[in-house]
Amino acid sequence: MIRVGLTGGIGSGKTTVARVFHTLGIPVFEADAEGRRILKEDAAVIKAVTERFGSGVVRNGAIDRAMVASIVFKDPAALKDLNAIIHPAVRTGFRRWAAEQHVPYVIMEAAVMAEHGGHRTMDQVIVVTAPEELRIQRVMARDGVERDAVMARMANQVGDAERLKLADHVIHNDDQQLVIPQVLAVHQALLTFAKA
Repeated sequence: MIRVGLTGGIGSGKTTVARVFHTLGIPVFEADAEGRRILKEDAAVIKAVTERFGSGVVRNGAIDRAMVASIVFKDPAALKDLNAIIHPAVRTGFRRWAAEQHVPYVIMEAAVMAEHGGHRTMDQVIVVTAPEELRIQRVMARDGVERDAVMARMANQVGDAERLKLADHVIHNDDQQLVIPQVLAVHQALLTFAKA
Protein backbone atom coordinates (compact mmCIF):
# COMPACT_ATOMS: atom_id res chain seq x y z
CA MET A 1 0.00 0.00 0.00
CA ILE A 2 1.29 3.44 -0.85
CA ARG A 3 0.76 6.67 1.05
CA VAL A 4 -0.36 9.72 -0.91
CA GLY A 5 -0.31 13.29 0.30
CA LEU A 6 -3.06 15.62 -0.90
CA THR A 7 -2.28 19.27 -0.33
CA GLY A 8 -2.97 22.76 -1.62
CA GLY A 9 -3.38 26.28 -0.34
CA ILE A 10 -6.37 27.42 1.64
CA GLY A 11 -9.40 27.64 -0.63
CA SER A 12 -7.84 25.52 -3.38
CA GLY A 13 -10.49 22.81 -3.07
CA LYS A 14 -8.57 19.99 -1.36
CA THR A 15 -11.69 18.83 0.44
CA THR A 16 -13.68 18.67 -2.80
CA VAL A 17 -10.95 16.60 -4.43
CA ALA A 18 -10.70 14.37 -1.33
CA ARG A 19 -14.45 13.68 -1.53
CA VAL A 20 -14.06 12.45 -5.11
CA PHE A 21 -11.29 10.07 -4.08
CA HIS A 22 -13.46 8.89 -1.17
CA THR A 23 -16.30 8.21 -3.62
CA LEU A 24 -13.86 6.03 -5.58
CA GLY A 25 -13.36 3.93 -2.43
CA ILE A 26 -10.04 5.44 -1.39
CA PRO A 27 -9.74 6.07 2.36
CA VAL A 28 -8.90 9.69 3.15
CA PHE A 29 -7.32 10.77 6.42
CA GLU A 30 -8.10 14.40 7.20
CA ALA A 31 -5.09 15.87 8.98
CA ASP A 32 -7.02 18.97 10.06
CA ALA A 33 -9.77 16.86 11.63
CA GLU A 34 -7.14 14.75 13.41
CA GLY A 35 -5.49 17.94 14.65
CA ARG A 36 -8.80 19.12 16.07
CA ARG A 37 -9.39 15.72 17.70
CA ILE A 38 -6.03 15.60 19.44
CA LEU A 39 -6.48 19.14 20.77
CA LYS A 40 -9.63 17.83 22.48
CA GLU A 41 -8.55 14.34 23.50
CA ASP A 42 -4.79 13.80 23.53
CA ALA A 43 -3.58 14.47 27.06
CA ALA A 44 0.08 14.81 26.05
CA VAL A 45 -0.74 17.33 23.34
CA ILE A 46 -3.05 19.32 25.63
CA LYS A 47 -0.32 19.39 28.27
CA ALA A 48 2.34 20.54 25.78
CA VAL A 49 0.11 23.26 24.30
CA THR A 50 -0.82 24.45 27.80
CA GLU A 51 2.83 24.59 28.83
CA ARG A 52 3.68 26.64 25.73
CA PHE A 53 0.65 28.98 25.64
CA GLY A 54 -0.59 29.05 29.23
CA SER A 55 -3.63 27.66 31.01
CA GLY A 56 -5.81 30.39 29.51
CA VAL A 57 -6.03 28.41 26.26
CA VAL A 58 -7.88 25.53 27.96
CA ARG A 59 -11.69 25.46 28.10
CA ASN A 60 -13.55 22.49 29.57
CA GLY A 61 -10.48 20.28 29.50
CA ALA A 62 -9.71 20.88 25.81
CA ILE A 63 -7.68 23.45 23.94
CA ASP A 64 -9.68 26.49 22.83
CA ARG A 65 -8.69 26.47 19.17
CA ALA A 66 -9.99 29.99 18.50
CA MET A 67 -7.89 31.34 21.35
CA VAL A 68 -4.76 29.57 20.12
CA ALA A 69 -5.43 30.66 16.53
CA SER A 70 -5.69 34.29 17.64
CA ILE A 71 -2.18 33.93 19.07
CA VAL A 72 -0.40 31.93 16.39
CA PHE A 73 -1.67 33.66 13.28
CA LYS A 74 -0.02 36.88 14.50
CA ASP A 75 3.19 35.26 15.73
CA PRO A 76 5.22 33.02 13.37
CA ALA A 77 7.37 31.68 16.24
CA ALA A 78 4.24 30.66 18.17
CA LEU A 79 2.81 28.98 15.07
CA LYS A 80 6.06 27.07 14.59
CA ASP A 81 5.92 25.91 18.22
CA LEU A 82 2.30 24.82 17.89
CA ASN A 83 3.05 22.89 14.70
CA ALA A 84 6.01 21.19 16.39
CA ILE A 85 3.57 19.85 18.99
CA ILE A 86 0.66 18.90 16.74
CA HIS A 87 2.23 17.64 13.52
CA PRO A 88 4.14 14.68 15.01
CA ALA A 89 0.96 13.55 16.78
CA VAL A 90 -1.04 13.84 13.54
CA ARG A 91 1.59 11.84 11.64
CA THR A 92 1.46 9.14 14.32
CA GLY A 93 -2.31 9.01 13.99
CA PHE A 94 -2.00 8.71 10.22
CA ARG A 95 0.49 5.83 10.45
CA ARG A 96 -1.82 3.91 12.82
CA TRP A 97 -4.85 4.57 10.63
CA ALA A 98 -3.03 3.66 7.40
CA ALA A 99 -1.89 0.34 8.89
CA GLU A 100 -5.57 -0.62 9.33
CA GLN A 101 -6.50 0.01 5.67
CA HIS A 102 -6.45 -2.73 3.03
CA VAL A 103 -6.40 -0.83 -0.26
CA PRO A 104 -3.81 -0.06 -2.96
CA TYR A 105 -3.32 3.44 -1.59
CA VAL A 106 -4.48 5.82 1.12
CA ILE A 107 -4.56 9.61 1.13
CA MET A 108 -3.64 12.10 3.81
CA GLU A 109 -5.34 15.43 3.12
CA ALA A 110 -3.31 18.22 4.74
CA ALA A 111 -3.24 21.96 4.14
CA VAL A 112 0.29 22.31 5.44
CA MET A 113 2.44 19.51 4.08
CA ALA A 114 5.20 21.31 2.21
CA GLU A 115 5.77 23.68 5.11
CA HIS A 116 6.84 21.04 7.62
CA GLY A 117 8.35 18.25 5.55
CA GLY A 118 5.27 16.03 5.73
CA HIS A 119 5.63 15.34 2.02
CA ARG A 120 8.80 13.35 2.76
CA THR A 121 6.72 10.66 4.49
CA MET A 122 4.55 10.18 1.38
CA ASP A 123 5.17 7.97 -1.65
CA GLN A 124 3.35 10.39 -3.96
CA VAL A 125 2.02 13.95 -3.58
CA ILE A 126 -1.03 15.51 -5.23
CA VAL A 127 -1.21 19.30 -5.27
CA VAL A 128 -4.55 21.06 -5.83
CA THR A 129 -4.19 24.52 -7.32
CA ALA A 130 -6.50 27.46 -7.97
CA PRO A 131 -5.87 31.13 -8.75
CA GLU A 132 -5.21 33.16 -5.61
CA GLU A 133 -8.12 35.56 -6.08
CA LEU A 134 -10.55 32.66 -6.53
CA ARG A 135 -9.16 31.04 -3.38
CA ILE A 136 -9.63 34.27 -1.42
CA GLN A 137 -13.24 34.59 -2.58
CA ARG A 138 -13.98 30.96 -1.73
CA VAL A 139 -12.64 31.26 1.81
CA MET A 140 -14.42 34.58 2.44
CA ALA A 141 -17.72 32.98 1.36
CA ARG A 142 -17.10 29.67 3.15
CA ASP A 143 -15.89 31.06 6.48
CA GLY A 144 -17.68 34.42 6.52
CA VAL A 145 -14.41 36.27 7.07
CA GLU A 146 -12.88 39.43 5.68
CA ARG A 147 -10.20 39.48 3.00
CA ASP A 148 -7.51 40.47 5.53
CA ALA A 149 -8.22 37.36 7.61
CA VAL A 150 -7.82 35.14 4.54
CA MET A 151 -4.60 36.90 3.55
CA ALA A 152 -3.22 36.38 7.08
CA ARG A 153 -3.88 32.65 6.82
CA MET A 154 -2.33 32.50 3.36
CA ALA A 155 0.78 34.22 4.69
CA ASN A 156 1.39 31.19 6.92
CA GLN A 157 1.41 28.79 3.96
CA VAL A 158 3.95 28.36 1.19
CA GLY A 159 2.87 29.47 -2.27
CA ASP A 160 1.81 27.24 -5.12
CA ALA A 161 5.26 27.53 -6.73
CA GLU A 162 6.82 25.81 -3.71
CA ARG A 163 4.05 23.21 -3.47
CA LEU A 164 4.29 22.39 -7.17
CA LYS A 165 7.97 21.49 -6.78
CA LEU A 166 6.84 18.58 -4.60
CA ALA A 167 3.97 17.44 -6.83
CA ASP A 168 3.80 14.10 -8.56
CA HIS A 169 0.29 15.01 -9.71
CA VAL A 170 -1.50 18.35 -10.09
CA ILE A 171 -5.25 18.95 -10.07
CA HIS A 172 -6.43 22.35 -11.30
CA ASN A 173 -9.56 23.47 -9.45
CA ASP A 174 -9.93 26.80 -11.22
CA ASP A 175 -13.63 26.65 -12.17
CA GLN A 176 -12.45 26.24 -15.78
CA GLN A 177 -11.31 22.62 -15.89
CA LEU A 178 -13.48 19.75 -14.70
CA VAL A 179 -12.16 18.24 -11.48
CA ILE A 180 -13.61 14.72 -11.70
CA PRO A 181 -11.78 13.70 -14.91
CA GLN A 182 -8.52 14.96 -13.41
CA VAL A 183 -9.10 12.93 -10.24
CA LEU A 184 -9.94 9.83 -12.28
CA ALA A 185 -6.69 10.18 -14.24
CA VAL A 186 -4.66 10.55 -11.03
CA HIS A 187 -6.52 7.61 -9.48
CA GLN A 188 -5.53 5.38 -12.41
CA ALA A 189 -1.93 6.58 -12.22
CA LEU A 190 -1.81 5.83 -8.48
CA LEU A 191 -3.27 2.35 -8.96
CA THR A 192 -0.57 1.68 -11.55
CA PHE A 193 2.12 3.09 -9.25
CA ALA A 194 0.86 0.92 -6.37
CA LYS A 195 1.20 -2.23 -8.51
CA ALA A 196 4.76 -1.41 -9.62
